[in-house]
Amino acid sequence: MASAKFIAVLLTLAAVGALASDPGPLQDFCVADNTSQEPMKVDANDFFFSGLNKPGKTNHKIGSNVTTVNVNQIGGLNTLGISLVRIDYAPYGQNPPHTHPRATEILTVIEGTLHVGFITSNPQNRLIFKVLNAGDVFVFPVGLIHFQFNPGHENAVAIAALSSQNPGVITIANAVFGSNPKIDGGILAKAFQVDKKVIDELQSQFWEDNNK
Repeated sequence: MASAKFIAVLLTLAAVGALASDPGPLQDFCVADNTSQEPMKVDANDFFFSGLNKPGKTNHKIGSNVTTVNVNQIGGLNTLGISLVRIDYAPYGQNPPHTHPRATEILTVIEGTLHVGFITSNPQNRLIFKVLNAGDVFVFPVGLIHFQFNPGHENAVAIAALSSQNPGVITIANAVFGSNPKIDGGILAKAFQVDKKVIDELQSQFWEDNNK
């Protein structure tokens, strides 16, 4: 019996040792600041955010607004590995295809109806989708392209939690067509198998929107 307990303890310690490593990156990159001081005092405001009850403005081309509550808004989230967003959708508005490179997302519909989905990685590129109503919950796995669309005549609202203090977001169309500097149009024309004039038009539109 004692021998069995000893082996169990060794296995537990081995498992802990295997997990003892630096965490994954929490942002695109992090330059060390050797002048920073460890904070000596904190208060409730370091763990507080107000205003998530207020709808965001959706009167623009995409028709959605994301109110973010991550480590940039709540300093106390640092190292806790979680954040939150509120997403407002106008009728026929969408949160366009995007990825979170550092987080899984779990979304709950609060009001209205949403058509949501994500795409699996190559080579299957399978679309997994669902129509959600108030109270429904859907998960978007880490790093996969996903979207939400409001097909209804009324506004929709969702709350989503993400498994990172700073999940990051890459909106696919903005990144590809609105990069600064621009990706060579010939490269994109070949990648998307369209005429370069189409790419030039898309780059002009997205670059202008991204770099106002």
